[in-house]
Amino acid sequence: MIVQKTSTFPASREAVFQKLQRLETLQFIAKPYASFEPVGNTQSVWSVGSTSSYRFNLFCLIPFGTHTIHIVRFETDGISSKEENEHVPVWNHDITLVKLGDNHTEYTDHVEIKAGWKTIFIWLWANAFYAHRQRKWIKMLEKEK
Repeated sequence: MIVQKTSTFPASREAVFQKLQRLETLQFIAKPYASFEPVGNTQSVWSVGSTSSYRFNLFCLIPFGTHTIHIVRFETDGISSKEENEHVPVWNHDITLVKLGDNHTEYTDHVEIKAGWKTIFIWLWANAFYAHRQRKWIKMLEKEK
């Protein structure tokens, strides 16, 4: 199943891309729907070819396995990752960044989810999660103006 959400962010594409590179951004925008705590030798800045693993907790409380993120594309106009964990073997995430003038960016999350019989439940949660993430992004970027 596919989850897709699009928002207009009040910042340049370059500013959004810079924040996308930081684990701290993911940790901030995910709360309280999820938490990501690094496992092992995890980088705090992602790049093409990097693989990172995180203890993943639903609603920052419920252990939901180890979530692994493989970065396959990392460019100013977007990022693609192949992600997985014990409960969701396929979580392919594409982020697209479209420049809308100097100070606005169209941001799209496109996520393919495959989790067997759990797919519908994960998909329902992911719809709420990505809407929440984009609201948190906007709030964070507006605060920095």
